[in-house]
Amino acid sequence: MAIRRPRMIPYLLRAAWAFRARGWYRRPPFLPLPPRSYMRWRLDTAYGDPEAKPPLDEFERYIVWSAHMRSEMRRGRHE
Repeated sequence: MAIRRPRMIPYLLRAAWAFRARGWYRRPPFLPLPPRSYMRWRLDTAYGDPEAKPPLDEFERYIVWSAHMRSEMRRGRHE
């Protein structure tokens, strides 16, 4: 996605950081990635299949939406 849509890079980096596993720096591959169990749960609840591959445009909308929601929460607009 980052190669085809470079404008998404900041959103992808923010999402990776926001959803990172605790203690990610202690385990290979030493990247701030979400826990596999969390990703499987999200895919199962969204698509009914923990192995689902979301369409790229839907993934893009989710990443932008989640960044917007985190920004609103920091500003105190979570009413």
